[in-house]
Amino acid sequence: MPATATRLSAFTESVIRGTSRLAARHGAINLAQGFPDFDPPEELLAALERATRGSHHQYAVTWGAPRFREALARKITRFSGLPLDPDLHLVVTCGSTEAMMVAMMTACNPGDKVIVFSPFYENYAADAILSGAEPIYVALRPPDFAFDREELAKAFEQKPKAIVVCNPSNPTGKVFTREELLFILELAEKHDTFIITDEPYEHIVFDPHEHVHVAALPGAFERTITCNSLSKTYSITGWRLGYVQASERVIAEARKVHDFLTVGAAAPLQEAAVAGLELPDSYYTALRDQYAKKKEVLLAYLRQLGLPFTEPQGTYFVMLDISSLGFADDTAASEWFIKELGVAGVAGSSFFREPVNHLIRFHFAKGEDTLHAAGERLLKLRNR
Repeated sequence: MPATATRLSAFTESVIRGTSRLAARHGAINLAQGFPDFDPPEELLAALERATRGSHHQYAVTWGAPRFREALARKITRFSGLPLDPDLHLVVTCGSTEAMMVAMMTACNPGDKVIVFSPFYENYAADAILSGAEPIYVALRPPDFAFDREELAKAFEQKPKAIVVCNPSNPTGKVFTREELLFILELAEKHDTFIITDEPYEHIVFDPHEHVHVAALPGAFERTITCNSLSKTYSITGWRLGYVQASERVIAEARKVHDFLTVGAAAPLQEAAVAGLELPDSYYTALRDQYAKKKEVLLAYLRQLGLPFTEPQGTYFVMLDISSLGFADDTAASEWFIKELGVAGVAGSSFFREPVNHLIRFHFAKGEDTLHAAGERLLKLRNR
């Protein structure tokens, strides 16, 4: 039998999705894969019902239904200040996962290098490898997960075609400052590098931190490829609606990649999602406050445990340090948490290039009753 592609040996199946399946098998509370257990906004549900009775059951325009792109452009402009043309600057994708693959394949040729911060969302290294590119890893250093400017400058000296910036960052919860992003932009301009940003948590940022849209920085738009999704902002992870935002020149190429990857995102869901994009500013304020409250619910239990953890500046993730609990590694700990405590978290080693195996990532995108139940189970660790 012929061998499969050698590039597939460079990464594994998703650890997050594997952990989620193990949680389901053992009836554990799933704080591993970041999806809510509560409903989207009522406006979206009502719009979805209307869309199923409308004429939106065939292919939409490949790069996105016009009404959806128009609403999306207005929403992006409202929060970033960028004057976007929905016909020139956007490609609608099947979630931010496809958006990142489109961005990578649009920016990179086989053999190009791509800077990836470590720890990183597990898709980034796989996307680079599938594109034929070579990742260059630059460490984000705890406790605040800042990068070393000299180390990053040396990475840029290798002439990368792109750098991937997840902001706010999964899994660390770091929110990059304007000064940090301007430094990245300065290096990208010097070395003629694309900045690929992944921003699905843009509206889940906790005071006093603020989200900065990289593409809106002075001189950044032409070299920035923004990937984003509606999943986290509107609690619709299963709708798989994302997008790529870039200059007209880049989008013209990205459309070709998207067309032959998936043809297009679901037409009825695009129609329904317009209702979410048109929600008032008060919705986003309430969303941030809602997640700030959920964060405090989970962190209160972790404080009772007395184990170190990283308090997120944004996103809905927290990294718990389990090094004092005596596990062989974080994979063994993750499995024990699922089977013995009934709480699922992701082994932190799946996010790091470095040999880090003492962290577990939990998320708090759940109802407060679920978080209290998970917290009570975690408190049993005090008896270990």
